[in-house]
Amino acid sequence: MVSVPRLVIAAPASGSGKTTVATGLMAAFAERGLAVSPHKVGPDYIDPGYHALATGRPGRNLDAYMCGPGLVAPLFAHGSSGCDLAVVEGVMGLYDGASGQGELASTAQVSKLLRAPVVLVVDASSQSRSVAALVHGFASWDPEVRIGGVILNKVASDRHESLLREALDESGLPVLGVLRRAPQVATPSRHLGLVPVAERQTDAVDAVRAMGDRVREGCDLDALLALARSAPALPDEAWEPEPLPSPGVRPVVAMAGGAAFTFAYAEHAELLTAAGAEVVVFDPLHDEKLPAGTAGLVIGGGFPEVYAPELSANEPLRRAVTDLARSGAPVAAECAGLLYLARELDGRPMCGVLDASARMSDRLTLGYRQAVAVSDSVLAVAGTRLRGHEFHRTVLEPGAGETPAWGLHQPERRVEGFVQGGVHASYLHTHWAAEPGVAWRFVEQCRG
Repeated sequence: MVSVPRLVIAAPASGSGKTTVATGLMAAFAERGLAVSPHKVGPDYIDPGYHALATGRPGRNLDAYMCGPGLVAPLFAHGSSGCDLAVVEGVMGLYDGASGQGELASTAQVSKLLRAPVVLVVDASSQSRSVAALVHGFASWDPEVRIGGVILNKVASDRHESLLREALDESGLPVLGVLRRAPQVATPSRHLGLVPVAERQTDAVDAVRAMGDRVREGCDLDALLALARSAPALPDEAWEPEPLPSPGVRPVVAMAGGAAFTFAYAEHAELLTAAGAEVVVFDPLHDEKLPAGTAGLVIGGGFPEVYAPELSANEPLRRAVTDLARSGAPVAAECAGLLYLARELDGRPMCGVLDASARMSDRLTLGYRQAVAVSDSVLAVAGTRLRGHEFHRTVLEPGAGETPAWGLHQPERRVEGFVQGGVHASYLHTHWAAEPGVAWRFVEQCRG
């Protein structure tokens, strides 16, 4: 049974203040001495970085599309084990999910799977009594979604607050916090959203502290904690990465990190470790060598386009990556990793493992994908089906090699990515918890 107190922070729409409230709550409760488990609905990598900074624990994603609804509660239980409180930041509007698939992957669905009370963050900047109608609509739309209270954001004055509270008195839902209209906390954005924590360091610490201060001053933390403690126990067992039977030799798997490669699900390293690997993180911006004894390489997502000059200038590491790939060693690259393995990125030389050229584009490619492995690779046997996510503003030409990595089935049918020797490179982000055999296969290939 899972009995961790928990809250889901949701909103009627994006831009209402979910990230400020969720991150601020995490920071405020952690400051009280509580062990806070941070979670994010959906595939986003950036918000969990701020969550981790606020709590001192890995930010973890709960994605019912990529992992399936049945894994949401077990993954939550895994991440929140031993904690006093869990805070789950929602995605988009409360009832918005995977396009054309009903409630799948919505914050509402995740709240039901976790049997967690929802706190609705409402941008009240352009309304007064109408707020009650809005809240009533969201609270009554799905009787299985339990909205336990409201936090009003961007409130202009004492008079405005009084009007909002008077209206909400009729709704029966308590006001758990009021945040006044104020200059936005300094969390700069660019082409794919917030700038990741790893790139901001001191500024990110200051931003998280400011969010915590705003929430602590404007919210009833005791009432919010009481609401979290009202969540019933879950009958689910925690997910755990299954160890590979008779692991034998522990090969070194190098995993790219640092400011240029910030996108990684915490479970991937855990799965590789359980499969018998020794996972060593390195920074392609600064390290001129791969970790000693590297037998396999994992390069996840991030922003290589922002750091193309620095990545290109690190010629010793580029040569080391190229040599490793040409030796036939297992290399798994997603999105940013795909670009790093290309011949060039925006005219800057990259590793040249793939005969392809990458450039920035004005077009955003975004959305969930259904994928099938086109051929055998270091990650999967042909025919393996996974669900993934694309999120980039770059274009790779060609977009697929002679042996593509994946056949995609939505929104249109196409092939993409590269399987070349021991290299598997693709734009597609996947969550290996949905298919643990990926990590097992990769580590076994690293053993040769």
